[in-house]
Amino acid sequence: MALTTAATAAAVSLHPLLTRPACVLRFGRHLPPHLLRATSSISSAPDFNITFAEPAPAKKASSPAPSAQPLVPWIVRGEDGKPRLSTSPPPEVLQAIALAEAEAKKAAKKESLKGQKGAVAAAAAAAASSAGVKAKERKAAPAAPPKFSKAARRFYNENIKESEPQRLAKVLAAAGVASRRTSEELIFQGKVTVNGAVCTSPQTKVDISKDSIYVNGNRISKKLPPKLYFAVNKPKGYICSCGEESKSVVSLFSDYLKGWNKIQPGLPKPRLFTVGRLDVATSGLIIVTNDGEFAQKLAHPSSNVTKEYVVTIDGAVHKKHLIAISEGTKIDGVMCVPDLVEPLAESDTRKTRLKIVVHEGRNHEVRELVQNAGLKVYALKRVRIGRFRLPADLGIGKFVELKQADIKALEGNN
Repeated sequence: MALTTAATAAAVSLHPLLTRPACVLRFGRHLPPHLLRATSSISSAPDFNITFAEPAPAKKASSPAPSAQPLVPWIVRGEDGKPRLSTSPPPEVLQAIALAEAEAKKAAKKESLKGQKGAVAAAAAAAASSAGVKAKERKAAPAAPPKFSKAARRFYNENIKESEPQRLAKVLAAAGVASRRTSEELIFQGKVTVNGAVCTSPQTKVDISKDSIYVNGNRISKKLPPKLYFAVNKPKGYICSCGEESKSVVSLFSDYLKGWNKIQPGLPKPRLFTVGRLDVATSGLIIVTNDGEFAQKLAHPSSNVTKEYVVTIDGAVHKKHLIAISEGTKIDGVMCVPDLVEPLAESDTRKTRLKIVVHEGRNHEVRELVQNAGLKVYALKRVRIGRFRLPADLGIGKFVELKQADIKALEGNN
């Protein structure tokens, strides 16, 4: 079929390529000769009825429809107490789920921290090995002694340590036979036998739990009495002797020792003695024990344990007297200077009280200091040893057993 001139013009307008020069395309390329001939003859070619249809719209990819969430019914109990159906879980279930998730997060965090520590340790080990540190060249650090409680240490000292071999004289003194010096005299006199043989050396090591020990034909118990510590308010007129005098400090414990078998059945009676001495005219605090090592440590001047006294002076005390006391005096060729001299307030003007603190602990030291200043001692009382003060409610001639804290306070100073 023949095309009209208008149809041809429309076709040419739809295809601009056909109206361009025959030798050049849009891409700048020369057409081959057979195409040139075709294009040059288009104007004289017969007309064709050509139409262009609209392009079909591209179909969009249909997304799959989301699947509906299955509905899980929950049976819960309402406010009226009757069960009913609910589309949401009960609060208890939600709380349990939240707790479980929190625990899982904590566990995961701990695992990550462990992994980090392991990585750090591995890096440190790798650095040590790369630095050429050899195990043989490393000096083993001294191991720190294990720490035990006070109860454990006390049990060890009372039940285990005492069973270790010790000097014979010390064992006799700890068993309550006599003082260590008297025990040595008994050993020298041949009155002590060990496992059937006479022993004349106080340094002989014995084990009281295994060896058979006799003194004057009497067998020593294989058990030792416990360590005892007492604070006594010594009355005036009592002596600090360990003998059987009726007015000795140890005689204040006669009733206590008579009932010993009821208090500690199966254990021998302890041999009590005073720690240091107070002269017969001095009253106040004195310690009584059966622990010889503790007594020697506390009473020796090298321990420098302070002791506080209250001195009552008959008459007035002036400043010159206080200066003279503070300057000290010589006792047995040793210069003794008090740590503190201080007057105390008095309601009675006829007598003056002074507080004097010393640490030497020599015989009659406080009396010598006061008398050297030209004063006369009316009464003397010891009120403190170390950091332990005589209890205000402890009557004259009475005693009280000390606790571990009190024993520790005795060895310290203010």
